[in-house]
Amino acid sequence: MRKSYPSDITREQFEVIRPILNRAKKTTHPRKYDLYDIFCAVLYLIKEDCTWRAIPHDFPKWKNVRYHYDIWAKPDESGFSLLDGILRDLG
Repeated sequence: MRKSYPSDITREQFEVIRPILNRAKKTTHPRKYDLYDIFCAVLYLIKEDCTWRAIPHDFPKWKNVRYHYDIWAKPDESGFSLLDGILRDLG
């Protein structure tokens, strides 16, 4: 169990966006980390404006968070990313 951070969203909020994040990449094996923790680590990074390696150690490893961030932040043909849409909706 990890520490709670002000940048975290609730599990209920996350369950609304989980299907969107899951569709971003086909899963071929069970995830090692909870997708909620990975998403909250991305939110922490954005809010705190820290470096990847400065993400607190109770989040998943920074390389794993970065891997997911790169997928979610990739712009589509309109110039917006999956992450842009989710952040806008979480408002």
